[in-house]
Amino acid sequence: MRPISALKRPPSLHVSVQESLRSYIAENHLEAGAPLPAEGDLAQQLGVSRNSVRESIKALESVGVLEVRRGSGVFVKAFSFEPLLDNLTYGLGDVLTQIENVVAVRRALELGMIDRTLEQIEPEDIRDLRTTLGAMRDHAERGEAAPEADRQFHVLLFRCLDNAILTRLIEVFWLAFYRASNFTDLTNPDPLQTWRDHVAIVDAIEARDLASVRDQLDRHYQGIMQVIAFNKFGHSNGREL
Repeated sequence: MRPISALKRPPSLHVSVQESLRSYIAENHLEAGAPLPAEGDLAQQLGVSRNSVRESIKALESVGVLEVRRGSGVFVKAFSFEPLLDNLTYGLGDVLTQIENVVAVRRALELGMIDRTLEQIEPEDIRDLRTTLGAMRDHAERGEAAPEADRQFHVLLFRCLDNAILTRLIEVFWLAFYRASNFTDLTNPDPLQTWRDHVAIVDAIEARDLASVRDQLDRHYQGIMQVIAFNKFGHSNGREL
């Protein structure tokens, strides 16, 4: 027989206040940007010291739940994967095998959903993709990387699906790769080729050619994986995601 588990310690006051604040936000359906009561009011309602409230707010701010604006108060913060990514990047370190795994998951996610994009994408979406390609080309012609344009491109590919969870997953894996790859000093020797890869994807989408879209997207990810492999063996090559 298994022994009786030891009693868990009751949560500290610090943790209890955090949980109460989280519950307050959830029960009142507060959205991003909504203000919380003043620190003194919170302390009085919770029956704790202002210092306990202050420390709890700092803790919730550190994990992206709250935002403190000097002179204005405390507000609910928009959801972000940033706190998760800070820890994820640290955990990845410079282990390129882990970066390969991040890319593999993103590749599977995008290839698995791209057929739905072809079913629902509108001319406006394609126009916005072309605009993003223009920004990417401007950077490429100057020999620069364009991480923000790259992020926007991959989000726009699936915007027509109106799937917030998918969008968040795409962004978290994009950010995880970029943070980890920066840490391991991957660079892009040919930004123009990166731009051409993205153009080929949009051309295939506009032609409504699913086989070609999947092929171009897959080729794009194969190139990324090859660069990672080169870096593992001491090469200094790299390319955009």
